[in-house]
Amino acid sequence: MARHGGRGWYGQVVAAALGVTAVTVAASLWTAQAGPVKERVQAGTPVHHSAPKADPVSMAIAHASDRGARGVNITIDDGPDPVWTPEVLQVLKAYGVKATFCMIGPQAKAHPDLVRAVVAAGHRLCDHTVSHDVTMDTKSEAYQSQQILDAEHMITEASGGVRPLYYRAPGGAFTPYSRKLAASHGMRPLGWNVDSKDFERPGTTAIVTTVKEEMPNGPTILFHDAGGDRSETVAALREVLPWLKEQGYSFGFPVR
Repeated sequence: MARHGGRGWYGQVVAAALGVTAVTVAASLWTAQAGPVKERVQAGTPVHHSAPKADPVSMAIAHASDRGARGVNITIDDGPDPVWTPEVLQVLKAYGVKATFCMIGPQAKAHPDLVRAVVAAGHRLCDHTVSHDVTMDTKSEAYQSQQILDAEHMITEASGGVRPLYYRAPGGAFTPYSRKLAASHGMRPLGWNVDSKDFERPGTTAIVTTVKEEMPNGPTILFHDAGGDRSETVAALREVLPWLKEQGYSFGFPVR
């Protein structure tokens, strides 16, 4: 997977996360979204220390769709954002599409209303770390753990008790350790097949063209709802979603 550059604004996120200590396994025991029935509790109620943690999942990086060969996964990274996440949610609702939102921990903490709106609309949550460090794979295991588990805690708390079901490394900077850690917390490592390159703001037409040309690569498509002006992404989704339906695709979630 190609790494993404040009995301210096996330350097500021670290400061917003100061004071958040490394989350222990017990501190991250919360309810799972769409998980096994035995893990579910009343919405918004945390699972306490004595309750079982989320069942582990495969540490292999997921790319496939749970809808099979003609399934497609829409994934939305880097939010939530108070301007663009609501617009993305409106477009998804208009076309009856469910997506996976890969959230930055401090962004989720700052906008719990948006995290809960994502969950209420039937979308899934994904851990996208605390500070979006695309060099995570060069850092210590302690650093990787802090980035993943602190974000898991912030997202889960902001959601009212719904666990993220996936972990996406910033820029694809996975390591065997980070994949194993995430999987042990019930978060399947999540890759992508189609990079829309919307983060570069190349224009709506270019985003749509990229998606159409790269669809043979596989079903998981990468978009963004934060990190700057995402109006091109919103406009591209309005074209891409009906086009995918016309091509006979159905919308699902990444395999677990």
